[in-house]
Amino acid sequence: MSAGPSRPGSRIRETGRWSFSPIEGRRRRQERVPPQVASNSAAPIAAAAPAAPLTGEAPQQPNPFRLRGRPFFEDKNRAFWTLQTVGWSGYFVLRTLTGLANAMEWSYMLHTLLLTATGYSITLLMAAAFRRLIRMREIFTWAGSILIVVVAAAAFSAIETWSYATFIQPGSRPEGVRFLGAIILTVTLLIAWSALYYSINFYLLLEEQTDRLLRLESTASNAQLAMLRYQLNPHFLFNTLNSISTLVLLKQTDRANAMLSRLSSFLRYTLVNESIARVTVAQEIETLKLYLEIEKMRFEERLRPHFQVDPDAEGALLPSLLLQPLIENAIKYAVTPQEEGADIAIQARRQGDRVAITVVDTGPGADAAYQTRAEQSTGVGLANIRDRLAQAYGDNHRFETQSDITGGFRVFIEIPYQIETAEEPK
Repeated sequence: MSAGPSRPGSRIRETGRWSFSPIEGRRRRQERVPPQVASNSAAPIAAAAPAAPLTGEAPQQPNPFRLRGRPFFEDKNRAFWTLQTVGWSGYFVLRTLTGLANAMEWSYMLHTLLLTATGYSITLLMAAAFRRLIRMREIFTWAGSILIVVVAAAAFSAIETWSYATFIQPGSRPEGVRFLGAIILTVTLLIAWSALYYSINFYLLLEEQTDRLLRLESTASNAQLAMLRYQLNPHFLFNTLNSISTLVLLKQTDRANAMLSRLSSFLRYTLVNESIARVTVAQEIETLKLYLEIEKMRFEERLRPHFQVDPDAEGALLPSLLLQPLIENAIKYAVTPQEEGADIAIQARRQGDRVAITVVDTGPGADAAYQTRAEQSTGVGLANIRDRLAQAYGDNHRFETQSDITGGFRVFIEIPYQIETAEEPK
């Protein structure tokens, strides 16, 4: 028994549309989306339904409708005919074995074969009707489905009665309990087929709507990440160009030219990465070194950076340019106010399935206004990082700041350990 095939789908296609036409299915197979995209079509009743780019993330839930790693309903036309054929073949085998077990003659097999062909054909017509009913209002869907089941059961029972009188007991006419039993069996069979049809359809429709919602949430999250990332470039560019302007005013043209050269290298590096891309810790450290080379042109020995990166953490992924605002704030509020400058230590280490990143400076950092000034500096800084972490990891991260009365400021970030893996072959 079956619930007809539907349009080969994508996760963002229009909701609630099915196609049960084999010809239409063949035509639309050319428009299929990749196998990893789930479908949303009807499937027929059968005797039994066949049963990560980033590591460190929660494994995907198994899909019960998959064959050999491919979504079973990827090709709706194939799924329809497969389950329709398997289901009614099972019906034929079970009824035949039951008849033989009850010492029926071989003519009973011909009777069963005729009933199987009748059921197969009638459910094809029911599938075509249900395809339209499922898109109507609930009251019309229920009323139409009940009417169709009654009419189909009457037609099925009439053919069964004729077949019984022709092949099993020629000349007899089932009456009373025997006739009622045949109708009850037929109605039960078609009700079960219809129930499974709608169950599969609504399950797949719910799955599609869930996928659509996840896709929209992902799009919104990516747009937010891009917006936060785009805040950094003009902010950093403003500060650097201001420094270059200062060097020009001081007639230090060689240093200004060197800073412009380093600035072009840094911007070229950042433009290579997409605004929502993740980079490895090692790549992020290299970006920070490019940035610090620019700043050392201004502060020379007053700026003393130190890097301590665990080799196990170098391949971990994090949002690009996540740490640059921390270094920028440390320079502004630790190095600039002190004549002797300050040390800035960047540490990254792996702790099981987590990555811990710490940025510590030896600036004044004790007064209560330090963090406020850092967060409000031209609109970005700690607030930007906090928002980007929330967009990228939700609640699955830690972001803490600490200021000591004796001096120094510390920022601690903890994120899931994720590495880039090759995409699985399809």
